[in-house]
Amino acid sequence: MSTTTSAITAAVLFGPGALLGAATLITQRGARTDSAAVHQVLAESAAERAARATTPDTAPPDGGEGAPAPATEQPAPLATVLAFPEGRVRRAA
Repeated sequence: MSTTTSAITAAVLFGPGALLGAATLITQRGARTDSAAVHQVLAESAAERAARATTPDTAPPDGGEGAPAPATEQPAPLATVLAFPEGRVRRAA
């Protein structure tokens, strides 16, 4: 192979990978910035939830219905399961 053919082959094989690699690195850098912002919001939300958890009120903040009381009775039994026949099943030919 000539040098020109080798250069063209290398450009065709490695060119898309280099472009995608550069785009991935740029995206990852932006994701770290977004991730820091998300972590900040989550920390503020957790602090707010912790502050609300200290109050004995069980109703949600939007005025909705509170959490249900734990069930003291046993749930109804499920339906009976029938066993499949274990013998050979004949099928039409």
